[in-house]
Amino acid sequence: MAHTPTAGIGIAGPDVRLLDRGRYVVLDNGIVQMTLTKPEGIITCLSYGGIKNVFETRNKETNRGYWDLNWNKPNEKDTFDVISGTDFHVVHQHVDRVEVSFVRPYNPNVNSTGIPLNIDKRFALLRGSSGFYSYSIYERPTDWPGFTLSQTRITFKLSKDSFHHIAVADNKQKLMPAPEDRMPNRCEPLAYPEAVRLTNPIEPSLRGEVDDKYEYATDNRDNRVQGWMSSNPMVGFWVITASDEFRNGGPLKQNLTSHVGPTCLSMFHSAHYVGAEMCAHFQDGEPWQKVLGPVFIYLNSAPPGMPLSALWEDAKRQAWAESRAWPYCWPESPDFPKASERGTVSGHLLVHDSFSEPSTFGGKYAFVGLANPGETGSWQTDSKGYQFWTQADTEGYFTINNIRTGVYDVYGWVPGVIGDYKYAGGSLHIQPGSTIDLGEMVFYPPRDGPTIWEIGIPDRTAAEFFIPDPNPKYINRLYINSNEKWRQYGLWERYTDLYPTQDLVYTIGKSDWRTDWFFAHLNRIKEDGTYAATTWQVKFSLDTITDSGTYKFRMATAASSNAAIQVYINVFNPRKPLFDTMQFGKDNAIARHGIHGLYRLWTVDIPFGLLHVGENTLFLTQRKPSGPFTGVMYDYLRLEAPHHPAAAAAIQGSASA
Repeated sequence: MAHTPTAGIGIAGPDVRLLDRGRYVVLDNGIVQMTLTKPEGIITCLSYGGIKNVFETRNKETNRGYWDLNWNKPNEKDTFDVISGTDFHVVHQHVDRVEVSFVRPYNPNVNSTGIPLNIDKRFALLRGSSGFYSYSIYERPTDWPGFTLSQTRITFKLSKDSFHHIAVADNKQKLMPAPEDRMPNRCEPLAYPEAVRLTNPIEPSLRGEVDDKYEYATDNRDNRVQGWMSSNPMVGFWVITASDEFRNGGPLKQNLTSHVGPTCLSMFHSAHYVGAEMCAHFQDGEPWQKVLGPVFIYLNSAPPGMPLSALWEDAKRQAWAESRAWPYCWPESPDFPKASERGTVSGHLLVHDSFSEPSTFGGKYAFVGLANPGETGSWQTDSKGYQFWTQADTEGYFTINNIRTGVYDVYGWVPGVIGDYKYAGGSLHIQPGSTIDLGEMVFYPPRDGPTIWEIGIPDRTAAEFFIPDPNPKYINRLYINSNEKWRQYGLWERYTDLYPTQDLVYTIGKSDWRTDWFFAHLNRIKEDGTYAATTWQVKFSLDTITDSGTYKFRMATAASSNAAIQVYINVFNPRKPLFDTMQFGKDNAIARHGIHGLYRLWTVDIPFGLLHVGENTLFLTQRKPSGPFTGVMYDYLRLEAPHHPAAAAAIQGSASA
């Protein structure tokens, strides 16, 4: 089994060679050999393990291995751009390592139609390394025009004759359709271009399955290694990402991985599962610099007769080794700080909730991170800066290592606790070698009074709610009996199947959110193919109510696609809602098989006079009947009584489901 030890520096093996062949440049260490166009920096050939070129040679040379981006000027359409350098440089050449640079400078006087960025693409090959590294430096000075950067990534188009199986996680590995299976004579188009149903695939066992690249998306925090496997010869091609610091949107941001092509992606920035809020918008004269990567492109092999899973297990070991080696010591760019040039932050996050027992407790498994200064929760939509996250231990103690110099705010959230945390002690200034101990930090989650009832678990997803079985016509067998059942296609249609005429009614104390609360609040599909708004009801009883004060309804949403939620208490009058979120959210998680998108928290005041002793009903109306994907995923719902002694009586006889 091919395997690269940590870091790759000083490892035994043939010398690393750089061969200049005029129009091309070749990097060769005796294990892998890569050919790039000069000065563009497009990878045209990658030889390894008996495969002369792991890329699809039927593709043009510009469509095999390349950096790309999507951008637009203000009020103009999106432009797709394969980044081609104009200046080639050898920045380091030694028998242990070669690093080359392909620069595309921006000159506003010459290239006013291009993206206002200087881009320096780097590729590095190390002695004894079974793969190569790539990173880029994007930068702009203060006097350039504004634009929006929507997406940037590295794309690899692999040989369709060799690579047939993907592996994204331990439980997400499968034989994939051929690219020809997505042609009109072999598939049925579905609700959007990315999704098709295979009707006559080359591999008969795939007949009837749905193929959609979004079914293989994953959170940044879980996207350490993913790629493709060939069974003849036994070779794996893997994208390994040792750190998330340069990815946008933080640890819960979802991104594409591998899909039919065979295509393998290394995503740095994207708007997927968030929308335009996620894009980096630059004003005229706004300076910026960001180093994206390095990522490691790892190739491995196994003897004939070994299971494909052996390639995956080895790739996981390599991903662990790369993470241990981060930050890498070898990048030549001074814009990539080494370990000694970075800082550390530690602390102890506590949670104080006056209505829990005990009232103060450790933030068990809290997510704590540093990101650009901003409002509470702003890290979710930050693309311009770096982010550094960790997960606390069972008591809430945490340490964040290898933080780049800069100014950051400290953010976080605690599984099982509603709301977002932001450190109140001000921004942190990280210096090279600095160590900052924040000591005890107390998170005061939103709370005004005791809980009357709650629905769900505050975990920023809708995963705990009822996920229906898919229509048997739209199956991906990978997700049968899976803990990611929501990845199946067409679940938005199942709400109408289960509630054809009457909407969901949930009774506190009798209903169970695991079986009785549909995972997404969707429109009903009418017989004529149009859509109707839907109103869900939460029924609950109160033995008594206060004669003063305000009740609080907390509504945390895990995702929204053009939804608008109206809240009513006891009287359903569409003209007079108690509260209206207005239309919000463009994350498209419903269509793209996600279980969360952008987290939001709403608090609704309910005057005591609107409630009754005995039965009460809270109505939730999704009032935008604009399509099959319009809707909201709830994370957690809670009703609180006012905070005074009489409130305790309101809870007697009520139940939490």
